Amino acid sequence: MGTINLVTEIPGPKSRALIDRKERVVAEAFDLHLPGFIEEGRGASFTDVDGNTFLDFAGGLGALLTGHSHPKIVEAARAQLERFSHTDFTVVPYESWVELAERLVAAVGGGDMKAGFFNSGAEAVENAVKIARRATGRSAVIAFEGAFHGRTMMAMTLTSRHAPYKTGFGPFAPEVYRVPFPYAYRSPDPDSAGALALEAFERALTTQVDPDTVAAVIIEPVLGEGGFVPVTPDFLPGLAQTCKRHGILLIADEVQTGCGRTGSFLAVEQFGVEPDLITLAKAMGSGYPISAVVGRTEVMDGPGPSEIGGTYIGNPIACAAANATLQVVEEEGLVERAQVVGKTIRAAWEDIARDVPEIGDIRGLGAMIGVEMVKDPETKEPAKDLVGAIIGEAMGRGLLAVNCGVYKNVLRHLVPLVISDEELDEGLEVLAESVTAARG
Repeated sequence: MGTINLVTEIPGPKSRALIDRKERVVAEAFDLHLPGFIEEGRGASFTDVDGNTFLDFAGGLGALLTGHSHPKIVEAARAQLERFSHTDFTVVPYESWVELAERLVAAVGGGDMKAGFFNSGAEAVENAVKIARRATGRSAVIAFEGAFHGRTMMAMTLTSRHAPYKTGFGPFAPEVYRVPFPYAYRSPDPDSAGALALEAFERALTTQVDPDTVAAVIIEPVLGEGGFVPVTPDFLPGLAQTCKRHGILLIADEVQTGCGRTGSFLAVEQFGVEPDLITLAKAMGSGYPISAVVGRTEVMDGPGPSEIGGTYIGNPIACAAANATLQVVEEEGLVERAQVVGKTIRAAWEDIARDVPEIGDIRGLGAMIGVEMVKDPETKEPAKDLVGAIIGEAMGRGLLAVNCGVYKNVLRHLVPLVISDEELDEGLEVLAESVTAARG
């Protein structure tokens, strides 16, 4: 018998009652993906209030790399809560903040680097831009097509897709410019996608913005919401070289890719690039609200005393959870596990693809695998409805999955890396069944 165990229809009666309560008092913007309320979660599975147990291939949208309620992380948070819950580090400091900075600096390569903490990925992005502007004395920022950097003002401006993230929320922050991302599958010349994107970037420094006014370029090494698209191998080194030539700082947004998801602690490691600034969040806190900006000391120290901050940033409980998370990632070999999980996912989809022409592309790094669905392999017309149907079929079979992509036609895998081989195989079998049912 597997992990999945459905004992009622979805949603069950208790979840339906909670949905009715939610609709009366919760704003409409906060819609529900799964029509079932969680009761408890362990590892790669969770059980709803009606007793239905699901496998979780969404992983809290990437936050649950160590799974639900890892005992070492729960214990670390509990122990900290019993000691003290809040001071504001800049008012009354505490050791766990310093310990976490030490761990992150070591994890991203060590050397002359410093770190600062915030509450969310969007806040990390906002502050990375502030730090870059202060350090360089410049104002402009360049982002990429397909990017997602968050929902606060600067992060939302940097984000590419207008619906549902930007429509009706303007005007946006000034001095933000956008250039093409090397999306090989949708490039007119896939083998030259990186070179073409580099040419477009260089051209933008002539036709769009004076490079002497550009503080930073921000890029996801693998597009997250944009479709789980990795940069081409040649692109990041070329981009870094151009940035260095013009005195432009390179910000790697590793909010979704960082902490081991891609088979290395940072995705940029696989491209031989050392960014000036790195943003981290999601998996770093195992669901506790914490994010980080890590970067070269001379850049991080650009802002002076009290110029960067916030009441709750680097909360003691979140710091304790993040320290425990990084310890678990190391002790349980989750960076290496990402490679194993990714190979298994990729192999399963390659097998499914033999009989499913709608599978246009299987791509990613480590366990961060995206499967792009198209109506026709030649035209590559996005098959958004098919992906939605697959997710619905999977949900009805006890597997939680999510989509992404600028056309919402990519099935993404954010599997907790503590998942067992048996659970991974069970979930992939459900996805295979769901593809067959959705196509039928």
